[in-house]
Amino acid sequence: MDRQSRSYLGPGANPVLLDVTRLVSLRWTGRRANGIDRVSLAYLDHFGQRAQAVVQHRGFVRVLGRDTSCRLFEDLARERVHGARLRLVAHLAGALAGSERAVSGSLYLNTSHTDFDLPAHARWTRRHGLRPIYLLHDLIPLLHSEHCRPHAVMRHAGRVEGALRHGAGIIVGSAAVARDLANYADAAKLALPDLVVAPLAGAKLPTSAPAPKSAAPYFLCVGTIESRKNHALLLEVWERLAARGEASPRLVIVGRWGSGSGPVRAALAASRMAGGLIEVIEDCDDARLASLMRGARAMLMPTLAEGFGLPMAEALTLGVPVIASDLPVFREVGQGIPHLIDPRDVEAWTARIAAFDEAAAARQRRIDALRGYCPPVWEEHFERVDAWLATLGGARQDASTPRGPATGRALRLGIEL
Repeated sequence: MDRQSRSYLGPGANPVLLDVTRLVSLRWTGRRANGIDRVSLAYLDHFGQRAQAVVQHRGFVRVLGRDTSCRLFEDLARERVHGARLRLVAHLAGALAGSERAVSGSLYLNTSHTDFDLPAHARWTRRHGLRPIYLLHDLIPLLHSEHCRPHAVMRHAGRVEGALRHGAGIIVGSAAVARDLANYADAAKLALPDLVVAPLAGAKLPTSAPAPKSAAPYFLCVGTIESRKNHALLLEVWERLAARGEASPRLVIVGRWGSGSGPVRAALAASRMAGGLIEVIEDCDDARLASLMRGARAMLMPTLAEGFGLPMAEALTLGVPVIASDLPVFREVGQGIPHLIDPRDVEAWTARIAAFDEAAAARQRRIDALRGYCPPVWEEHFERVDAWLATLGGARQDASTPRGPATGRALRLGIEL
């Protein structure tokens, strides 16, 4: 389907205002895209031909003209190119001097949790009569605050409440997040805006990427290294495997060191397995990631909380077995295929991994193939989002007082609570 035919607003409609603040930061720093970044890049690809760029910083909001937006979008879509910072400065210099006026009634899309907790942001959307649409990836800082800094918890509470109070609509990637949001709205006595559940898609990893040449068996874990991802469990599992005195498989961890990763780093150093049985790869492009997935006996995801779990979808798409935490969202995303284990049961994880030898891994790949995983794809995500956006009305009045139970709204959307 070409982009013109999938446009849901028709000719002459107001432009979509696409917030690319986080993508500007991504290209400025030159870091690899994480899950939220990948989602934002998919929205850039889908909406870029008819959108104007929005950049903001701590309540200071600027709308770029159409021509400047097009040039900026082209640079944001490219990863790690020479001179990226100079081009970003050139694109944004004019916006600092003066902003285009947002057209009343335009859709404003924010897919990256950027600054919509700020009162200045809500005032900006109201002043211009915009229809703000927010993609909420999860409510983890609110439901599992022990894994987040207090400031991050406070800001995310502001984002969720801002989306509930001021949003014309909210997009979520899983029914599990929709349930969490409905429950939170009920507890806060806030109305739930129009909401759509549109499953996210993983990266389009190269399907022909060869497995690494090394014959040493290994398991793979992908994701930011932080307390919520529960790498501590894997370290304990590998300590137990090494203590058996047998040849142990390796553990390859792909991810940047994140907030609260100090204890894991210290435990890894104390174990003396770093660089031997356990390898950490902080910078990994998609080609290498696909190669690592293809060679792994299984993908390991012992996380304590998750909003979707893109590495699970990516691994299953490539036919790689997955051993993961028994979480509602993984039952949803995994379609009954992964092995799901209590994320605090070290003994069960150790037994499962120890039993997953080369023959067991090959057998599991055949069994999983017979089950027929249906990977979520971006085309289906945007078909659902576009159809939903076409049903939305005008700008929403602030929901300072409840307009009906959120649970009832969720039930009408087919979300089982």
